[in-house]
Amino acid sequence: MTVLTGLARSAEPVRSPPSPLLNAWRETHMSAPNGKAASPFRQPKAVWAVAFACVISFMGIGLVDPILPALGKSLHASPSQVSLLFSSYLIVTAVAMLFVGWVSSHLGAKRTLVMGLAVIVVFAALAGTTDSINGIVGFRAGWGLGNALFIATSLAVIVASASGGFGGAIILYETALGLGIAVGPLLGGELGGISWRGPFFGVAVLMAVALVATLAFVPSPPKPRRVVSPIAPLKALRHRGLLTMGIMALLYNWGFFTMLGYAPYPMELSAHALGLVFTGWGLLVAAFSVFVAPRLQARYGTAPVLYANLLGLGIVMAVIAAGVSTPTVVIVGVIVSGAFIGINNTLTTQAVMLVSPVERPVASSAYGFLRFIGGGLAPFVAGKLADATDLSVPFYLGAATFLLAIPVLASGHGLLRKAEAQTGGSEPVAPSLSAVGSPAAATGTPPVIVAVGAHERASATVDAAARVARDTGSPLEVVHVQQTAVIEEQPVDTETADQARAAVTAHLDRLNMHGIAATGQVLTSVGDHAAAGRALARHATDVNARTVAIGRSPRGPVMQFADGSFTTALTRAATCTVILVEPDSTPRPLTTDALAELRNSAV
Repeated sequence: MTVLTGLARSAEPVRSPPSPLLNAWRETHMSAPNGKAASPFRQPKAVWAVAFACVISFMGIGLVDPILPALGKSLHASPSQVSLLFSSYLIVTAVAMLFVGWVSSHLGAKRTLVMGLAVIVVFAALAGTTDSINGIVGFRAGWGLGNALFIATSLAVIVASASGGFGGAIILYETALGLGIAVGPLLGGELGGISWRGPFFGVAVLMAVALVATLAFVPSPPKPRRVVSPIAPLKALRHRGLLTMGIMALLYNWGFFTMLGYAPYPMELSAHALGLVFTGWGLLVAAFSVFVAPRLQARYGTAPVLYANLLGLGIVMAVIAAGVSTPTVVIVGVIVSGAFIGINNTLTTQAVMLVSPVERPVASSAYGFLRFIGGGLAPFVAGKLADATDLSVPFYLGAATFLLAIPVLASGHGLLRKAEAQTGGSEPVAPSLSAVGSPAAATGTPPVIVAVGAHERASATVDAAARVARDTGSPLEVVHVQQTAVIEEQPVDTETADQARAAVTAHLDRLNMHGIAATGQVLTSVGDHAAAGRALARHATDVNARTVAIGRSPRGPVMQFADGSFTTALTRAATCTVILVEPDSTPRPLTTDALAELRNSAV
């Protein structure tokens, strides 16, 4: 008891001799010098092949924005005709989203991925060879089919192939996302400055390289055990929560793609300058999606942030409409909107996953269908309105759809609030704990809780926490955090429920072999890391825990100790001591000051 009491009262570390369990782990598990976690960028060739393809895929939408005015001028097409490049692409993507799960479950992830890449290569090249706007519109529709096949499987393939666990895979995917969104308009502007055909041929060549690399380096993972019904996403829309969030996403994407499809015209810029503007927009989208959205969600909750964000988008869109005759107003408005769009993309998908009572891949397909339908119809309608009235009207309509999304979201507020507060539906959607193995006999001694995830350093963390439990005479409870990540509108499970339970069982069996009594739990969470941290803190209070131990995150110290992270939320909400444990270091108590020091030391 004296050890943990000292930790609670002082920042001075308390050393204890290495345990036989820790020594045994070091002999059999240490895979990096000095026990350092492997870099997320040291990955197999298969991961780099798919990550490269992801960068090119994320370039897709922004790549064509800089060439829209030049394309219309060269092919003698009106803005409403050029806008069909977006409509055909997104409508086909929307319809295909209903069937990609069924295709993937039949063909397997690699074949589906390869099929999507091949389709993109063919239709992007054909779009560059045609001399008519109708031809480009048709070939963009084929491109949309390939995009749907690709985005449905790319993240899952990266996660399955990555070394260093799920955290490393997510870092790579987020990096690819940021590069693609930011670089796409820049590359489109550079190639478009040569010819409007340049971006189409550029995508075809780069995707062909990715296709060859995928064929050469990506192994074929096993097919899913269960085949997904092609009508399952449509059936899922019978659920009120999913339908409500889907309609809200449809309205949001209506406004978003109105801006994306029509904003280049009133800017009156060259292809190169348009590329720079949309690169600034893309940088804000990526940064606010990955770094800002989780912090806002942790502090204010999902629904309040979405309300404010949709209002902000409505105001920005109305400003663009009012100042459509002033290029500077439009340029600034578009760039600023990137911040709101980045937040909305992340939190809207998390809201869908929270309220949906169906399996997440099915919910994602149903949601994708509605949101892409909204994005596809918007440019077509905007073109007709602009032809019949003036260019400001489509932007005012876009502002109205952003604002209309607020009462739609409010109609499902109760469902979302309930989902964030408790478990509901057919599977856990809010952070929830489920016991693994036999419950511990009541001893009256406060336990030590250790929280770990699905990564290669989990065993080291559990064994270091076991040393603390041994030294204080406390029982040990292993909590395995099973996380569903949401990245740029793509949800992905880190592992199945059976895999999470098996991981806990493996920890318990190993501890038992060394004579250490322990119990296990699985903490399930969707998207919101901070909510999972607060849930663990409540559990620690409920069981009167002596301390909660955590290890280093494979995502790195900047992400682990940032506001809105699991570690930060746990530390602030816990009523007991939270410590950072590592195999070769003494336990370090985590306080607000310690979190800031750890975060700043990594910058």
